[in-house]
Amino acid sequence: MLVRAGVGLLTEKGFSSTCVDDVLNATGISKGSFYYCFSSKEEFGQALIEYYAAYFNEKLDLWLTDRTEPPLQRLLNFMHDAKAGMQRHGFRRGCLIGNLSQEIDTLPDSFNGQLLAIMREWEQRVATCLLDSFAPHPTAGQKRLCTALARYFWIGWEGAVLHARMTHDAAPLELFASFYLAQTAQQLGVSLPVAARPSPRVSPARPAPEKTVQAAN
Repeated sequence: MLVRAGVGLLTEKGFSSTCVDDVLNATGISKGSFYYCFSSKEEFGQALIEYYAAYFNEKLDLWLTDRTEPPLQRLLNFMHDAKAGMQRHGFRRGCLIGNLSQEIDTLPDSFNGQLLAIMREWEQRVATCLLDSFAPHPTAGQKRLCTALARYFWIGWEGAVLHARMTHDAAPLELFASFYLAQTAQQLGVSLPVAARPSPRVSPARPAPEKTVQAAN
């Protein structure tokens, strides 16, 4: 409960603007219970980052490892799902990792390495997806290309998410997707996906962490 509420608050307000009392007010949990689970706001923030990363890794794997679809179709399906999630929340929430990166100069030093490690994991997931365009035996040059394209994706996508929050509109997401997919298709020598395909699969839910459930009881 604490972590779930904290993720919601941080994706809307950021770490610096969110205080412990905000979390307590959102959950009804006592301050004593909070400090039983977490020794400080910094430790709480580290737990939120880990929790969000695990949830988002599962979401990425749901779409990017679907080998019934071509690689760029998988990536477009992920973007379509992410856009739908932002629309459900009225564009008030974005990506927690991207939001925290905007505050990096004011965050505890321990957050920097944690955030960079998560971004590298996300880049690797996209690179692995794109490499399927050259399966089963990609060359060293093709691996370097996919690694660069994956990094380019996250740099642009996080910017598009930020602009979508600022404008309360999906247009920045759609604009980035259009340009990125066109350029990447050309680089990979593959066809563009026609449109995001609806899927009966549901994005992973955010489970309640055991530690915080015990504290709430």
